[in-house]
Amino acid sequence: MAEVYMAGDFRNGTTFEMDGNVFKVVEFQHVKPGKGAAFVRTKLKNVISGAVLEKTFNPSEKFQGAEIEKREMQYLYNDEDLYYFMDNETYEQMPLNKEQIGDALKYIKENMNVKILSFKGNVFAVEPPIFVELEVTYTEPGFAGNTTTTSGKPAKLENGFEIMVPLFVNIGDIVKIDTRTGEYMERVN
Repeated sequence: MAEVYMAGDFRNGTTFEMDGNVFKVVEFQHVKPGKGAAFVRTKLKNVISGAVLEKTFNPSEKFQGAEIEKREMQYLYNDEDLYYFMDNETYEQMPLNKEQIGDALKYIKENMNVKILSFKGNVFAVEPPIFVELEVTYTEPGFAGNTTTTSGKPAKLENGFEIMVPLFVNIGDIVKIDTRTGEYMERVN
């Protein structure tokens, strides 16, 4: 059974049910004005729709915690609009569409392990590892000595997506990407 949260106990990452939806606390601030009652100012993300809203609560308001299931699964392949993942324990396969995967699609490749997040059996997100390493399949050549600009250049990755990389990165290089920001971290080889 999920625990019950009082708004005064909210922390970043807390998930709870409200008005038939599931929300995750993105930011929170306890406010104690000089006059009047204290309140909790929050920024919430609807984990199903992705919508973000700001809301204030009385610290003593109670909410049912949401049981978010996280399953470790391996991305196998895609077939047109469906992407297939396999449960690492049961070997059961689960097809997901682009909407269910969201931005994680930019960072995953075949045979990569990810976390599948669901609420009451409904998948709402795919969490790639925080750092992924992908091969650059195309980028314009850099020029020797042209390292003073910080703008970088676009590079196409093995999974088909593009990111900005420094000028010294070449085709065939493996780059490390932070999936939280979508930014290049370093060249691995």
